Amino acid sequence: MTDLHVHLRDGVQSAKETIEHGLAVASMCGIRRVADMPNCSPALTSRAAVLDRLALASPSAKRHRVSYSVHMGLTADPDQIREAVATHSELFPLVLGLKLFAGQSTGNMGIVDIDSQRLVFQTLTEAHYRGVLLVHCEKESLLRPELFVAGRWETHSLARPTAAEVESVRDMIGLMEETGFAGHLHICHISTKGALELVCAARDRGLAVSCGATAHHSLLTVDDAAEHGRYLKMNPPLRSMEDRDAIYAGLVGGSVDYVESDHAPHTLEDKEKGASGIPGFAGSLMLLSRLKADGVPTERLVDIFSRNALTLFGLDGEERPLPDRIMWRARKAASEYPFDPFAIPQLG
Repeated sequence: MTDLHVHLRDGVQSAKETIEHGLAVASMCGIRRVADMPNCSPALTSRAAVLDRLALASPSAKRHRVSYSVHMGLTADPDQIREAVATHSELFPLVLGLKLFAGQSTGNMGIVDIDSQRLVFQTLTEAHYRGVLLVHCEKESLLRPELFVAGRWETHSLARPTAAEVESVRDMIGLMEETGFAGHLHICHISTKGALELVCAARDRGLAVSCGATAHHSLLTVDDAAEHGRYLKMNPPLRSMEDRDAIYAGLVGGSVDYVESDHAPHTLEDKEKGASGIPGFAGSLMLLSRLKADGVPTERLVDIFSRNALTLFGLDGEERPLPDRIMWRARKAASEYPFDPFAIPQLG
C-alpha cells in the first residue's frame, strides 16, 4: 500500500507522533511508501528544512523498510516558490510534490486570498514546474467560525461549510486555466459531492486534475461527529450522507483517484482543547475491508490504495500486494494511539 498524505509530526510535536513510531505503524499496516506533509515544526518551506527532515527520517525509513518522501510547502514569496521548484527538481522523489494550503488549517500555512494564490500559480508556471501541486481546499472567506457551538462538535461542519471546499476547488481549477499552469493539480482529502463534480468536469475539459479521499470522509458523516464529539474533528470536517456516499462511490467508480489517510494524530490533551486531526492508518484499513466486502475488484483496490498514486507522481512499478489480516492490522494500528475513532465499535 501507498499513503502519500501523512503528518508524522516529530520534533517539538513528538508527543503527538514521531517519524520512528509512525513508520513502524505504517509498516505493520502494510504501507510501503509514505509522503509527509510540510506543516510540521519547523515547516518544510526551505531546502535546508527539507534536508533536515529527510536526514531525520532516513534511519527509521531503512529500519522499517518504508520509502519516505516529503511534500515541500509553498508561501506567497516568489523567491521561496522558485526555491521549492528547484528543490523538487534536485531531490525528487525524496521531494514528491509541492503543497499549497488555500485555507488555514493546522500549522497556519494558509495562502488565503485569491491574488496571492494567483501569484503562486503564476510563479510555478514561469518556473516551468511540471510536477504535482497538492492543495488543501477551503476558501477562507466562506468559513463561518461563529457557527461553531462549544461542546457541539458537529457544528464544526457548519463553521467549515461545504461551500468553502467547493468554491476553493473552483478557484484552483480556474487559476490553473487562467495562468496556463502545466503541472498536475491534486485536490487533497476531497469531502464534498460538489467539489468532486468540479474535478470530473475539469478532467472532461482535458485538465490534469486529480483528487484523493480519506477513510473518514468515505465512511463517516456529520451524524457520527454529533455522537462521538471532538474525536471526529478534522479539517475538512465530516459531511452529509449525500457527500459521504458520493466520495465512496467515487472510490469505487474511478472519479476519486486514490486513498490518502491524512494521518494526523494529537495528544488527548490537544483533542480536549479542540485540535483538528485524527490518526489515519486504521481507518484506511477499515476502508479497504469495507470495499472488499462490497465486492470491489482487486484490481480497483490496488489502483486506489497504491497504483494510481504512484503513477501520478511518476513512481510506476512500485505497487505491492494488498495486506492480509486487514482487521487485525487495523485493530493493532488503532491501539498505538491514545485515541482513534476507528477503534470505536460502532465505527469500526
